[in-house]
Amino acid sequence: MKIRAYETEDEQAVVALWQECGLTRPWNDPRRDIALKLTEQPELFLVGTHDGAVVSTAMVGFDGHRGWIYYLAVAPRYRGKSLGRMLMQEAERLLIERGCPKLNLQVRTSNTEAVEFYRKLGYSQDEVMSFGRRLIPDSTAQQGAPAGASGAVEPGH
Repeated sequence: MKIRAYETEDEQAVVALWQECGLTRPWNDPRRDIALKLTEQPELFLVGTHDGAVVSTAMVGFDGHRGWIYYLAVAPRYRGKSLGRMLMQEAERLLIERGCPKLNLQVRTSNTEAVEFYRKLGYSQDEVMSFGRRLIPDSTAQQGAPAGASGAVEPGH
């Protein structure tokens, strides 16, 4: 797998991958999420390719205090080949270069596969509660989202 920064022509393949991995939600417009990411640290939007096809992604960010990972995805047919581990290593490397002291991520508690993946990489559950408040709705679909839905996405499915 080759890891590189996202390119505009990747959009359709990236959205399809996120849908295949179960990362999209009715209240999150993935194309809008991509457009927003491209306005801030676009070089930290990583795409993994195999034979030219998009097979993995990681949306990485650093706010000057903590790093964050969103949309970590590996195509199901490529799982078990350490691609997710490779993406996380690259994300960590890029964050360390920027002086990032800690990396945070969110995983839905029901996503036991992702929980186990991160534990194997040395991540542990912080003793915190995650809160969210939607400031700008992605679409009218947000109006029908459950109360308190923050639109946070988790890696993998």
